[in-house]
Amino acid sequence: MVFFFRPRKVSNEKKVPDSLKADYDEIMSLFKRYDVNKDGKLSWEEVKAGFRRLQSRFPAYRTQRAFQMADKNGDGYISEAELDELVTYALDCYQGDIKLRLII
Repeated sequence: MVFFFRPRKVSNEKKVPDSLKADYDEIMSLFKRYDVNKDGKLSWEEVKAGFRRLQSRFPAYRTQRAFQMADKNGDGYISEAELDELVTYALDCYQGDIKLRLII
């Protein structure tokens, strides 16, 4: 039997480059601030508000993609455990200009 794909090693620990560590922390705190009901989970509207704060041209599209990437259990919320995926997605979308987006 031939295997075309090697199984990936799954690691719970993400490594963020030092150059992006400040941006990572900034986005993490931004999305935590938008948890308005303080239940530890981000709803669709809370994530959309976070992308609006990041001055996204299409916050509904960014929210849709973020839920596809980060909501692993499919419950419709981004939990604390899934927040890392959301922040990683946001970093990929806005590489290098997080500080400029958050000035206004």
